[in-house]
Amino acid sequence: MELKPRDPDWEVRVRTSFNAQNFMTHLGAELVHLAPGAVDIELKMQDTLTQQHGFFHAGATSSVADSAAGYAALSLFAASTGVLTSEYKINLLNPARQPVLIARGRVVKPGRTLTIAKSDVIGVEDGAEVHVATGLFTLVSVPGMKD
Repeated sequence: MELKPRDPDWEVRVRTSFNAQNFMTHLGAELVHLAPGAVDIELKMQDTLTQQHGFFHAGATSSVADSAAGYAALSLFAASTGVLTSEYKINLLNPARQPVLIARGRVVKPGRTLTIAKSDVIGVEDGAEVHVATGLFTLVSVPGMKD
């Protein structure tokens, strides 16, 4: 299915919004791939992002999964609309102990008001990938919200 953005300036809007998101900056997350309906966010391991066993904390993993799904949805929204997550479910599949996580957000079903997206979080170490989490997200297009 070919996904078409409703905003001709979608890429600038998504990048600007991501760069303004203080929490992603705080985590050290980076936007590494952007296409209509698809966003990848990379997060490198830091001691401040771990839980008591040295794995990425589930909160960090969930946060990049949520942002990847949200920005994938935003890439398709009309100009002068923002994005908010209204619901999500995430399954943590494997301990996230790799030095890099990549959250791959993809739109499953675009909509005018509600969009469904998924996000798979992959741990990467020495070229090997481990599927560490997967989530399903409902995103709301909010008119008049500047992203």
